[in-house]
Amino acid sequence: MTRLEKAEAIQQILEKLYPETPIPLDHFDSYSLLVAVVLSAQCTDLRVNQVTPHLFKRADNPQAMVDFGAENIEEIIRPCGLAPSKSRNIHRLSELLLENHGGQVPNTFAELEALPGVGHKTASVVMAQAFGVPAFPVDTHIHRLAWRWGLTSGKNVVQTEKDLKKIFPKESWNKLHLQIIFYGREYCPARGHDLEKCVICRKYGVKKRINL
Repeated sequence: MTRLEKAEAIQQILEKLYPETPIPLDHFDSYSLLVAVVLSAQCTDLRVNQVTPHLFKRADNPQAMVDFGAENIEEIIRPCGLAPSKSRNIHRLSELLLENHGGQVPNTFAELEALPGVGHKTASVVMAQAFGVPAFPVDTHIHRLAWRWGLTSGKNVVQTEKDLKKIFPKESWNKLHLQIIFYGREYCPARGHDLEKCVICRKYGVKKRINL
């Protein structure tokens, strides 16, 4: 079976299991999504969703966030971890949105990645979920699954993203990103992986002994 054939078969499984793909991070516009994704670094979506209502009650737009101040932001987002750096980044990116973008979240990769705390993965999530631009956000979790399933031999998320974009149709990238996340959480976790319950690994081979 070629990698393309395997990708097609895996996509069919994912589509059957997850025909609908709600966005895991609660948000109400592109700005709240951007802030939520910045907070999600090394933090669960569940925890972020517990914190953001308190933050957005105090500041739900760039100007309000700047006025609220980095110290107050830090106090609220502390449960998400890395609070000092995340609070500085959220405060500064809000300033830059006001200074350079009229208070609006830009819709290009280059402009997003120029914001503090916004790497390629974060920009990809915003581009895909806020603006509907085809993107394939790859974090360590998706990298691990793609490696397990034999869809990539890449040693890092950059190469894995390139490999996945080659074998999956562009129009499916945004949905597939979420489908893979949902599948990984339910059937293919990093720890406690049950091969009998994981149909993709059972059918297409699990990569064992990988340090991810």
